Amino acid sequence: GRPAFVARAPGPMTVSSCQAYVERTSKHKKCIPPDLSFENVIQNKAMPPCSRQDFMVAIPAAALEYLVYVSHDAENLQFWLWYEDYSRRFFAASKSEQALSPPWYKAEVPRPHSNDSNQSGATVFERGNPVTTGGVAIQEFRFDHIHRPSSPNLSHLDTQSLASTTSTTLYHAESVEDTDMQMGIKCKSFTIQPFRSEINRVISHYLNPGSSRELNLSSKDRAAVLHALQYTTHPSALTLVKDIIETSLRCQSHPNFIRWAICNGNKPRVLFVRNSGIAHIVAAVILGLLLILSRASRWWRFFVFPLFFVGFDIGVAAYKGLCVIIHTNHRRALRPWEQFSEDVSLTSFDGSPEEEANLSTDDVFSMASRSRNGVSLNTFGTSNSYSHELWVERYKQKYLFQKIFTKSIWVQEQAVRLLQDKIVKQSHAWALIISALLTALVVALPRASII
Repeated sequence: GRPAFVARAPGPMTVSSCQAYVERTSKHKKCIPPDLSFENVIQNKAMPPCSRQDFMVAIPAAALEYLVYVSHDAENLQFWLWYEDYSRRFFAASKSEQALSPPWYKAEVPRPHSNDSNQSGATVFERGNPVTTGGVAIQEFRFDHIHRPSSPNLSHLDTQSLASTTSTTLYHAESVEDTDMQMGIKCKSFTIQPFRSEINRVISHYLNPGSSRELNLSSKDRAAVLHALQYTTHPSALTLVKDIIETSLRCQSHPNFIRWAICNGNKPRVLFVRNSGIAHIVAAVILGLLLILSRASRWWRFFVFPLFFVGFDIGVAAYKGLCVIIHTNHRRALRPWEQFSEDVSLTSFDGSPEEEANLSTDDVFSMASRSRNGVSLNTFGTSNSYSHELWVERYKQKYLFQKIFTKSIWVQEQAVRLLQDKIVKQSHAWALIISALLTALVVALPRASII
């Protein structure tokens, strides 16, 4: 079946909330097949609707589809991808440049006074065993309560868009002193350190309160990381944020994304199918009562079985987000933001005519989404709001009938098709058992001969 839904913890992301995510998902690991693992999705090895294009819509423009339109926390993935790329670039720099930004060795980070009464939001760093990264021995911070999964190999990711937005020669961000004043921290900044201007911009986009892509961190953890970044641009200064974000992505966003991707119907269609199932069950009950009250032979009562079966079959499947009708061809309904992509031309496609002719429907929608959406995978930019996009107003203007019977496209990922097949087979089995029992009960009841 589908992975269990992992509810978001109230308040900011902390070590304790991430630990709850780990404990919750550890019980349902088998629900996600290896082909749909976090690494495969991020490395773009999965096919639609579970590809990186669907987790983040389109590459390289990469509007983060699920995280933007459904879970509304796209900044987590944007920051995490930047950190992975930043770490690679930092340790690729010369030893003399790295020496200017030593690892962050603090056993416990001094924090400024804060009015936040949530003491559980604070996180204490402890020394770990020295590890070697990129040829430089660093001291790794360790969470006492969270198991850090190993990071996937991102060497072949398309980081061109990331690199293009993180060149230190192009940044003219606010100074660290401005950030210090905002957080109540007064400390001399080390402006000669490598990537200092890039770190300044990360602070202004992700760490400052009220920033365009502010991460949902506790004030104490935020102050601790900002304090560390004043002294060094070494990636270890961001380990706390990186670990919290990665755990949230792996153990909360990823399972919920797979659960969402398994659904082949949009919300109006699923509600319509669910209500149709209820209607079939009600019709079976009414027919059974009429036959019991009539003088007709009891064998006529077997006609309630197909109504019961159809009702429970499509009802159980719809409860798990599946429409049995379009599943017969392994298709899924277009999502609201995909339904207005067909009017976008392929004039920007720079491939050969043969390659254009071989484009799948999903490729066309991905290219259209790339040119339509304003939210991007670029590390720095505006907020991830989508209220300004044209499809929002146009979708509201569609009739309910059009929303229910919208166009559908083929599900390419085999692992998703297998999960959907499993859910449908389970719904068949439950429908058969329940319908047989209810039909036997209707047939066994004595005839009333009232009508």
